[in-house]
Amino acid sequence: MWRNALALSQVSRRTISTASRRQAENRVPEGQKLFQEDNGLPVHLKGGAKDSLLYTTTAGLTMFGTAYALYFLLISSMPKKPN
Repeated sequence: MWRNALALSQVSRRTISTASRRQAENRVPEGQKLFQEDNGLPVHLKGGAKDSLLYTTTAGLTMFGTAYALYFLLISSMPKKPN
């Protein structure tokens, strides 16, 4: 049993340490060019349609949540009418 565990640890160590690493392309300069470009857009909208959708959704949910909280604050501040 000990021999099997030792063999397994050697095999697992060998496969992890000799695994070839994929070289990832450096895309940081592309992002820097995009976000440093002076095109009149705020930085949170320079990513395109996805950023615009995320911003609009977040702003809408924030406004809805604020209105919902204020509504319930108003409702809870009113005394209940006796039946």
